[in-house]
Amino acid sequence: MTDRVVHVLGVDTSLRSAGVGVVGVRGNRLSSEAYSVLKTPAGRPVSECLRRLSIGIVEILDRWQLEAVAIEGAFFQKNARTAMILGEARGTVIAACACRDLPIFEYAPRRVKQAVVGFGSASKEQVRSMVLSILGLREKPPMDASDALAIAVCHVHSRSGHKALMPEPI
Repeated sequence: MTDRVVHVLGVDTSLRSAGVGVVGVRGNRLSSEAYSVLKTPAGRPVSECLRRLSIGIVEILDRWQLEAVAIEGAFFQKNARTAMILGEARGTVIAACACRDLPIFEYAPRRVKQAVVGFGSASKEQVRSMVLSILGLREKPPMDASDALAIAVCHVHSRSGHKALMPEPI
């Protein structure tokens, strides 16, 4: 087993409550190195939310030697305003990581659930339960942080699989 630990950042992007999680990989062992939720209080303007999100991501990038960033891919939104705001938040995260020359990968929510739980229609609680098991966590992380850890785990599983199934960086 190698002593080198590879770190992957998972981000469950949201404007006011973005989950972040750093997963460490040593050989075939995964561990949760850190997780949190980047929050902005209700009532703050979108620009303040994006500023705080950017600052939070940059602080994580400064703290960890990351190999890659995995984010949840955009999914269908009925409300155009909600889709636009989510796009702005995703763009903020992508830009902060791209400025550090980090490869950024995106995964559809169904693919994340399938990689972690085994089926794409798993509930959030089922995902969190498997994240606890896979990473050996004793305490339940907040749901947004659990989702971020699941996204990072999905990336690790995707990268260790068959070459043809590996996503290209965005």
